[in-house]
Amino acid sequence: MWDYSDKVKEHFFSPRNSGAMDDANAVGDVGSLNCGDALRLMLKVDPDTETIVDARFQTFGCGSAIASSSALTEIIKGMTLDAALKVSNQDIADYLDGLPPEKMHCSVMGREALQAAVANYRGEEWKDDHEEGALICKCFAIDAVLIEETVRANNLSSVEDVINYTKAGGGCSSCHEGIEEILTKVLAERGEAFTPHAVELKEEAKPAKMNNLQRIKRIEMILDSIRPQLQRDHGDIELVDVDGKTIYVNMIGACSGCQMEAQTLQGIQTRLIEDLGEFVKVVPSRAGSYSRAACHV
Repeated sequence: MWDYSDKVKEHFFSPRNSGAMDDANAVGDVGSLNCGDALRLMLKVDPDTETIVDARFQTFGCGSAIASSSALTEIIKGMTLDAALKVSNQDIADYLDGLPPEKMHCSVMGREALQAAVANYRGEEWKDDHEEGALICKCFAIDAVLIEETVRANNLSSVEDVINYTKAGGGCSSCHEGIEEILTKVLAERGEAFTPHAVELKEEAKPAKMNNLQRIKRIEMILDSIRPQLQRDHGDIELVDVDGKTIYVNMIGACSGCQMEAQTLQGIQTRLIEDLGEFVKVVPSRAGSYSRAACHV
């Protein structure tokens, strides 16, 4: 288990400013359910002063993603847009009394959502899709620009740092060479030499081998951490059965038959793979249609 500060736990279990904002005039969407994290940041901006009057968020992600989003909204309320744009991912982490290194990418996602929302308000184009050839990590759809910016902003110096701050390279090792090329370039700008080394899971991060009962309890605990996000939109999830690598679940309430049900299940599957440290498949226990509005955030 990660070592979370009391403030991270506080903002996870009792997130501030969570939910939709009907009168938002600035919206930023980042991430992807297929990658396990997605965030929508909504702002109400005073047009006369460009001051952020209110901020709310909806997110699908781990506890650190929820806490980081909650912290971001608290930080930027009352700021002008220009002042808010100076908020860094490290400011978000510091507000929470720190994040585990492996979860720093959650604060980076918050910063991206803020940039996207401000661009949306000002009628500027902001997009997280990638021009051909710019994509470095296909597993998590991370491009070279984001990696370079994050390396510079946080003085990163290793592939492991990049994985922790962006998730790039965390799915497989096929993009590590591309990440090393970026590190070589950026470190040279700082007058430093990049020294490559093999990236391995830290011993304390490797999941302990569990028996079947422990594994089922762990799955239930992970689903419990996801459940509040679904319940806020009158949905829910229940564990039905675990058969080897296949996990059968029921989507309940507004999430049953939602047109985004398949994407929501994909996001849940990604979370389970990450937390269990093994490949699993999440399958609905009954056939369903996908006709309703999205309920995943």
